[in-house]
Amino acid sequence: MDTKQHFSLWYVVGAMLIMLAVQSFLGDPGVKELAYSDFQALLQSGKIREVTIADDRLSGTAGTGGNSTTDSRPASAATPGDYQFVVGRVPDANLVAELQAAKVKFGGRIENRLFWTVFSWIAPAAIFFMIWGLVMRRAGGSPMGSMMDVGKSKAKVYVQKNLPVTFADVEGIDEAKDELIEVVDFLKTPERYRRLGGKIPKGVLIVGAPGTGKTLLAKAVAGEARVPFLSLSGSEFVEMFVGVGAARVRDLFQQAEKLAPCIIFIDELDALGKARGASSLGGNEEREQTLNQLLVQMDGFDTQSGIIIMAATNRPEILDPALLRPGRFDRHVAIDRPDIRGREKILQLHARQLKLSPDVKLSQVAAKTAGCVGADLANIANEAALHAARHDKMAVEMSDFDEAIDRVVAGLEKKSRVMNQQDKETVAYHEAGHALVAESRPSADKVSKISIIPRGIGALGFTQQLPTEDRYLLKYGELLDRLDVLMGGRVAEQLVYGEVSTGAQNDLQRATDIARHMVSQYGMSSLLGPVCFHDADAAFLPVSPDATRGEYSERTAQAIDEEVRNLLGEAEQRVRATLTDRRVQLDALARELLEHETVERSALLILLNQPTAPVLQVVS
Repeated sequence: MDTKQHFSLWYVVGAMLIMLAVQSFLGDPGVKELAYSDFQALLQSGKIREVTIADDRLSGTAGTGGNSTTDSRPASAATPGDYQFVVGRVPDANLVAELQAAKVKFGGRIENRLFWTVFSWIAPAAIFFMIWGLVMRRAGGSPMGSMMDVGKSKAKVYVQKNLPVTFADVEGIDEAKDELIEVVDFLKTPERYRRLGGKIPKGVLIVGAPGTGKTLLAKAVAGEARVPFLSLSGSEFVEMFVGVGAARVRDLFQQAEKLAPCIIFIDELDALGKARGASSLGGNEEREQTLNQLLVQMDGFDTQSGIIIMAATNRPEILDPALLRPGRFDRHVAIDRPDIRGREKILQLHARQLKLSPDVKLSQVAAKTAGCVGADLANIANEAALHAARHDKMAVEMSDFDEAIDRVVAGLEKKSRVMNQQDKETVAYHEAGHALVAESRPSADKVSKISIIPRGIGALGFTQQLPTEDRYLLKYGELLDRLDVLMGGRVAEQLVYGEVSTGAQNDLQRATDIARHMVSQYGMSSLLGPVCFHDADAAFLPVSPDATRGEYSERTAQAIDEEVRNLLGEAEQRVRATLTDRRVQLDALARELLEHETVERSALLILLNQPTAPVLQVVS
């Protein structure tokens, strides 16, 4: 329940209580209700002074003294003991005669119930409703709630003062910035292009992996152009009511026409623009109607008005082709994961607010964060600052960044998890096997750190490798080296203990994925040849091989499985030979891990240069 609903509920309750209090105040305060028998007794005793006869009740004044028959005072004269009373009227034909006999002043009254009802209930209710409507309008709501606004666009409008983001706040995606600088120029100086007959592009589609800065880049375009920015998500168009999405699309473009020149930004376009199919289900039909309305609106508005539509998605392969054709989303801007220089610029951007120690080298941090996107790097910088603050440091040091990288990549350190000696030795040999194989393969990434401290949910240890450079292509031999490194931990356990544990599950999964991609997608099998057996995967989201299986026979599927097993079996044999030759170093590294729990690269190099290191005695 949001704030407006809370306010409405408490307002109604409070209004009802106030109206009841008003009724109590207006309902004859201090009047005593009497039974008709008590009224008759008071009448006989001469204590009734005055009576007013209505259709359904008797009211009047009674006192402790007598009436005019026993007292010289006038009947209407009040005494300190007098009080008001009311009696429910009953059929009594002798009432008037008895009043006359007692010489009580009496009279009749015609009550206007309609006027009293309006005055006591409807008028206060109308006043409270008017106050409620005024407050809700000022709060941006409506007295009738969301039902009245169901067909209105939910776009959030950001004007220049509320949108301070510019291209100076975007780093690491220079090519995408260059593409969108021209869009800014369209909005600032449209006559420069109109004089030559050119048309401003209607739509710009920003495509990239999650966290690469698509929304930030769109806001930067609006901030640079100094135009209003209408932002909403694709899922906000679709509701349970048929026709609501189309109505919201129309309302959105009506708002944009009033604010032109402006930018409409639709985040997560795939929620709205998924390719249309032949399904007749109600939900799909409503979504398709919304998409059809969007297509019509994009065709209908004039680009000369200065309205540009921008959208972001990480799944462009599922978008409807009608959205991607020229005349709708004319420009496609792809944002890739930043390279090492881009990561360094992003870190410098987020480090502006941090107090850094002189020993911090952001270039080294960028080198350790290969594959990270802008959101990951922002999180790492923030985690480093928090780690330094927890330890009461005066500045953020390099060790804080190292700990932040370990936390983001491997998970939170589990200091409370206690392992027995045998499990610790198994983990130590497992990680030592990964490290030694990585250092033995020429194309494998070099080891930066080895740890047997449990992290995250299931990680009992990890071996951190530091890429020397960003790689975009991997050769057959490099993929085999990666298979060897992944198999190093399992083979080390088998070599030392004669059996394997469950700790190699993630390694086997990753190795199997690499081997299957080599066979089924990269054409690296001599048996199957240069054939790709899978459909195109999603552009930026990982998709399981089963979800993208192409058209091939069961016999081919068996051959693929056999080739995957062969690749993994050959890798296991190569790794066993390597670790057998370096058994002394394997034992020495495991002992070092058991003693210190973490081994840095400098200590690893010293250990590898000592071929006569002592052998660790293993307790079975």
